[in-house]
Amino acid sequence: MISSALLLIFHYLFVYFAVTEEDEIAAIDYELRQIETELQKLEDRKNVLIQRKEKLRDDALLKKSLSVSKKNWDGEDFSWSKNLKKALQDVFKIQIMRPLQLPTMNAVLSNEDVILIMPTGGGKSLCYQLPAIISKGITIVVSPLLSLMEDQLHGLHKLNVKALMLHAKANKENVKTIMNSLIDKKSDLKLIYVTPEYMAKSNRFMSKLQKAYELKKLDRFAIDEVHCCSQWGHDFRPDYKFLGILKSMFPGIPVLGLTATAPAKIILDVQKMLDIQGCLVLRAPFNRPNLFYEVRRKPADKDTCLAMIENLLKNRFKDKSGIIYTTTIKDAEQLTTDLRSLQLKVGCYHAMLEADYRSDVYAKWISGKYQAVVATIAFGLGIDKPDVRFVIHHCISKSMENFYQESGRAGRDGKKSACIVLYRLPDVFRLSTMVFQDKVGLQNLYKMLEYCLDQNSCRRSLIAKHFEENWETKDCAQMCDHCRKPKEKKEFNIAPYCRHLYEIITKAIQNETRLTALKLIDAWFGKGASLLRVAKVPTPAFSRETGEAIIGHLLINGYLQEDFHFSAYSTISYLKRGPKSGLVLNKDYKIIFNYEAH
Repeated sequence: MISSALLLIFHYLFVYFAVTEEDEIAAIDYELRQIETELQKLEDRKNVLIQRKEKLRDDALLKKSLSVSKKNWDGEDFSWSKNLKKALQDVFKIQIMRPLQLPTMNAVLSNEDVILIMPTGGGKSLCYQLPAIISKGITIVVSPLLSLMEDQLHGLHKLNVKALMLHAKANKENVKTIMNSLIDKKSDLKLIYVTPEYMAKSNRFMSKLQKAYELKKLDRFAIDEVHCCSQWGHDFRPDYKFLGILKSMFPGIPVLGLTATAPAKIILDVQKMLDIQGCLVLRAPFNRPNLFYEVRRKPADKDTCLAMIENLLKNRFKDKSGIIYTTTIKDAEQLTTDLRSLQLKVGCYHAMLEADYRSDVYAKWISGKYQAVVATIAFGLGIDKPDVRFVIHHCISKSMENFYQESGRAGRDGKKSACIVLYRLPDVFRLSTMVFQDKVGLQNLYKMLEYCLDQNSCRRSLIAKHFEENWETKDCAQMCDHCRKPKEKKEFNIAPYCRHLYEIITKAIQNETRLTALKLIDAWFGKGASLLRVAKVPTPAFSRETGEAIIGHLLINGYLQEDFHFSAYSTISYLKRGPKSGLVLNKDYKIIFNYEAH
């Protein structure tokens, strides 16, 4: 038998080693935590240094662009100046150029890379068309939309300028003519319009371009809608990334990038992607003083909405030409049918229609046989119809950039024209399911929602702020709905309503149910399934319209958040608490909202 003394020794040894092992594990855990802390500090420092390095590089690019811009590009003493002026007057029948057109042309003809930011209707296309006419070789114009290319070709052919286009469905005869012209020194072809997708996929075309380059027949590349190059842009197109090889494949050939809308961040990104860092950047003021901006509440009832549009076309815009933008092909076709039933002369235009049919619709609109074109955004980029008196958005745009471009189709002749957005919250959730997978899709959409929800600010000031422009109140001259009829600014705290919405969402979670915006609003206003309602949440005293505006405000400010789920047939947007929900649970926290309660 083991003596009690020996047992006591074993006990103390066990306790000693057990404690020692626990102490050692604790010490290791402590040291690991210290290492994790140090690693996190180093990672944070690394990120700070990377951001600082990027900023210094960006600042250097901006300085380089600034130094290039200091040269007098407005001069008329270049070797090509006389030819440029003569072609302007003889071919285009234009006597005076618009601001920034001459500097852009002079820089491009000097073989400088240029990015030109100019409002829709400012005359960007002339900046590559006129140099192409006085040059000996060929200008390649990269453009994202067939309608834009068709429109420009139509205009050039009327001026007897030789220009052709290449795209996936181009007829074989045209393709053959273009390929031969690239290597024929005697060819008088001046411009080739091509989609970025065609360039990226056609080895034959790129091979012919290389031969044209070797024969010194390649003059320049003009890249329209150049913001599509940037993943931060509102219309990012993956095939635009292919254009990054142009400078290495064709050294010495200048690149002209053109866009109506691009903040500084996107311009820098585009320069890097196209390998034209530090190029000349010319930016025209964004403001179009002749455009009247207006936002209207879109009626939920289809017939009421149709009556509103009918009234606009038959009265305010009687005998005037315009465009009505829709979100989808189905919307465009249905709205066209509905408006025609009201004896309105409108045509339908979208990318899935046959080319001949589209051309016929376009011709009837240009000639005035159709008062308006009901179209998806596939229609309108670069459309050269100066007397468009109205642009109506049947649904809000996907971004401020899209809206600015689309509304900019109006009033190219400088005369007063109207840009009207029909806003309704459910449309936002239709669009969000289309854009949420884009890098900045929701961010861009919410900026547009913010524009529509604002009840007091000058519409122009909101656009100016978005595009980083300086703005003064007097610059609007009552050319927006808010400046023409100012409303009294009313502020109220909507935090209590936010907490009510959280209670409804919590109950739904407990019942293993997800809430769409429609179901959330119904439950809040005592409608819909009784299972989703919360007895202690009072029915709001204000209108459903105000309730929708509150939900929109909570969404764009992070108190609510969209939660996307895929079904067999579609993507569905549900609402849940947002990242700022913790703040709202404090009863003293306030969310101030400016809105005229109904």
